[in-house]
This record gives sequence, C-alpha cells and structure tokens, in this order.
Amino acid sequence: MSILKAIAVSCAAALVAGCESGIEDSVRSALAPREAPRSRVFQADQKAAYEAARRAAEEMGYRYVRGGPAEGELHELSGISGGDDAGGSRQVSMRVRLSQDAEAGTAVAVSFNEIIETESRGGAPGMATETPLRDTALYEVFFRNLQDALRAPPKG
Repeated sequence: MSILKAIAVSCAAALVAGCESGIEDSVRSALAPREAPRSRVFQADQKAAYEAARRAAEEMGYRYVRGGPAEGELHELSGISGGDDAGGSRQVSMRVRLSQDAEAGTAVAVSFNEIIETESRGGAPGMATETPLRDTALYEVFFRNLQDALRAPPKG
C-alpha cells in the first residue's frame, strides 16, 4: 500500500510542478488570433480618416454594417459568394479601428476575416466559421484606397 501512496504522491507532484515542454505556448498560439490587424498612420484627423476609410471600403465593394467616427470603429462586409462546397457561402468582413496618434494624426488598423458557412443537412442553415485572412492583398488595396481618399501619404 505504501508503494501506491508513493506513486500517487509522485504523480501529484509532477502535475503540480509542471514541465517546460512548450505545450502551453503551443496551445496559447493555437487559440490566439492568427493575424494581428495591420496598421498605418495617416496625417489627418480622425473624422477625415474615418470618412476616407468608408470611401476606401466602398470602392472595394464592401457595405457598411456599423461604426462611426466618434467610436473610432468601422465594420464592413463584402457580398456573399458561393463557397467551395455546394450550398455553402463565403463572405469577408473588414474591421477598422481608428485612434489618434499624438505625433502624426490618426492610426488606422484594419483586419480582414473570411466567414465560411457550409450547408447542413435537412435544409437548416449550417454553422459559420470566421478565420483571419493572412497574406492577402486586401490590406494593401485598402491602405492605397484610403491614402487616395485622403490625398495624403501614409506615415509609418
């Protein structure tokens, strides 16, 4: 019986002590957002940058969902297109955050997420998944359109 107690105490000590296997880091990175928003600073006040961001998004084919210059946020959605699977759909969301930059004007951060919905059986709508888009030209197109709308070069 004392051998069982010794094994139990050893197992408990190992669990409490933990180990440096890196499992926690891999779990944290798997659960963390895969793509941080990309940002640039523009020489404009926040209201002008917001209006330019709306024009830039409109030029890219997105439609306004919500947000405002006082909130410093803008949410837009692309049109719905067919997904890879029959009956599925795909859409891209754009989220823009604007904040004052003490030195240069307004910091504009944008993130793009792909929303995919697959058809479920029985005619009911399926579940949608939202995944950050990586290595997409949408970021550069947005910032170029924003710069054109402001008619001011980005800084940063």
